[in-house]
Amino acid sequence: MRRYPLAPLGAAAVLLGLCAPAAPAATPDPQQDRTFLAQSHQGNLAEIAAGKDAGRHATTACVKEVGRTLVRDHTKLDAAVRKVARETSTRLPGTPSAAQRKQLEAVRAKAGGPAYDTAWLKAQEKAHRQTLALIDQELRQGKNSAATAAARSARPVVAMHLDMVEGGVCQAHPHPRPSGHQS
Repeated sequence: MRRYPLAPLGAAAVLLGLCAPAAPAATPDPQQDRTFLAQSHQGNLAEIAAGKDAGRHATTACVKEVGRTLVRDHTKLDAAVRKVARETSTRLPGTPSAAQRKQLEAVRAKAGGPAYDTAWLKAQEKAHRQTLALIDQELRQGKNSAATAAARSARPVVAMHLDMVEGGVCQAHPHPRPSGHQS
């Protein structure tokens, strides 16, 4: 299993001011935490579906491996989101958003060839960038300590996923190393 250094990501986030607390808003948004929980849940559902789809349709072992990683990690992240949602009586959507479902269908239409893997990686890059923006907004504006804690713990996982799909693992290592092998 490849390990990804997270310290440079944290340092970059601090330099860019992404982790710095925002100045208090004149009017706090009481919906921020609920919006974060709902959108995070939809994102997790979408990533789990995409990961499973990669297991069925990817042409490279690497994309299949990344898909398994997304299923595993987003299942864990979603358990934390669902717990906070229960505690805050936040209603969660039952499916990914229409845009997320449309994206998965567009990628799935390319199944059967290497174009699938390329489209899947691009879609995952876009989705993980959007998720990081959602997380960063919650870290700046969230009021519920449990919701912001879920965002804080999700950030390095989502950043690692982005590293994997944006030219990291699959482009550098089209054939993943056996499990247990450290790089």
